Amino acid sequence: MVDQKAPERTTPALRERLSRRKPIEKLVAETNGPEAGGLRRHLGFWHLSMIGIGATMGTGIFVVLGEAVPVAGPAIILSFVLAGLTALFSALAYAEMAGMIPASGSAYSYSYATMGEFMAWVCGWCLMLTYGVSVAAIGVGWGQYINEFLYLTTGLTLPQEFLVGPMEGGVMNVPAAIVVLLAMFALLAGVRESTRVNAVMVVIKVAILVMFIAIAITAVEDGNFAPFMPMGMAGVSAAGATLFFSYIGFDSVSTASEESKNPQRDLPRAIMFSLILVTAVYCLVAFTAVGAMNWTRFSDGETTLAGILTVVTGTPVWAVVFAGGAVLALASVVLVVLYSQTRILYAMSRDRLIPGVFSKVDANGTPRANTVITSVFIAALAGLVPLGPLADATSIGTLFAFALVNVAVLVLRRTRPDLPRAFRVPGAPVTPVLGVFACAFLMFSMAGSVWIAFGAWLALGLVIYFGYGMRRSALEDDAAAEVRA
Repeated sequence: MVDQKAPERTTPALRERLSRRKPIEKLVAETNGPEAGGLRRHLGFWHLSMIGIGATMGTGIFVVLGEAVPVAGPAIILSFVLAGLTALFSALAYAEMAGMIPASGSAYSYSYATMGEFMAWVCGWCLMLTYGVSVAAIGVGWGQYINEFLYLTTGLTLPQEFLVGPMEGGVMNVPAAIVVLLAMFALLAGVRESTRVNAVMVVIKVAILVMFIAIAITAVEDGNFAPFMPMGMAGVSAAGATLFFSYIGFDSVSTASEESKNPQRDLPRAIMFSLILVTAVYCLVAFTAVGAMNWTRFSDGETTLAGILTVVTGTPVWAVVFAGGAVLALASVVLVVLYSQTRILYAMSRDRLIPGVFSKVDANGTPRANTVITSVFIAALAGLVPLGPLADATSIGTLFAFALVNVAVLVLRRTRPDLPRAFRVPGAPVTPVLGVFACAFLMFSMAGSVWIAFGAWLALGLVIYFGYGMRRSALEDDAAAEVRA
């Protein structure tokens, strides 16, 4: 009789382990700074805003625009708006959650507190894909701009076999790997030093995009906007799904929660400020780009904007300035997104879902081993895998994580209405629900091959969770943890 009843006791136990939640109070208590073996708090509102702008502005405009315009035509402007609205819904959700749970785990920590350990793992696994692959994809685009800058200034180019990986007939994308390793050394110098470097790069980035708008707008022609939507709404949504990659980054602000001096006040403000500024610049650049050059002349190259300046002005001088600025601009994105990746891994390691080496910090509060291991792996990825698959894989992982943050807002509004909120999502519960549907709409606009790759990534994550994470979780033997039957 005992053997017959054993399976009945095992099933609920597994269900309870998968749904165990980490109390918010415990999450907040773990963010006590270096004196408790944690990270050091020294970032203010402008530091956080520069992180958000630095991680976001550049990816879509500098890297993916050339791929997206042929898909949507002049309606690429609507694609940016669609992707921006989707990001806005999620940004509102992030702002509310970051004010309540100032933990470096970002969406992973929010899911852990609301939906349980299994969904937290899935979210964290998606964020690994988002940040890691995003850094690699931007590194690929950085290599293209380095090559463009060399050609415009010296007439020379790097050997083709060292600009693409084996999948494209080359040996390795050397510049892409190098920029990741340079970002690694900047992070090892310390967060305060790397945020100063990022701030300088952000100023340069905004300046060259404003320069592009000022020059390109002089060549805008009405005829370049006709037909406005040659591929129909299907083209707009498909391009929007790809361009969502360009909005990845505002959530990097939330990964700096444990290094913020006043997270409850500054995190929501920095998230909203960075997203609004980036969206405005994106739409202006997209409008002037397709207005200055007919959409049929766009290619899938990553240096489209520099080429437009040459066509508009008839001289390569401004293209040289732009390409040089783009090199610094994309380097700042690599720096900040790599930083975010290490903080996600830090939070997951602290919960013992991944090895403890990722949560070890030095006397200055820097996770050195985490930074080195992550950077070397991503450098290899950037050097060996082409841009297109990287950007699409990043977008779908991000959309899934963003959807979970919107769900987390709904859960806490219902289960913990008493919690103090520095920022409240306006129009809840309607706004978070719209955020979930917007993310789902863009996800289902992606190609089947992207879904296959995403499914394979999730399958690998499940194997690791059930084989390692679930058994070693910090909540495994914690009787005080919340358990949801």
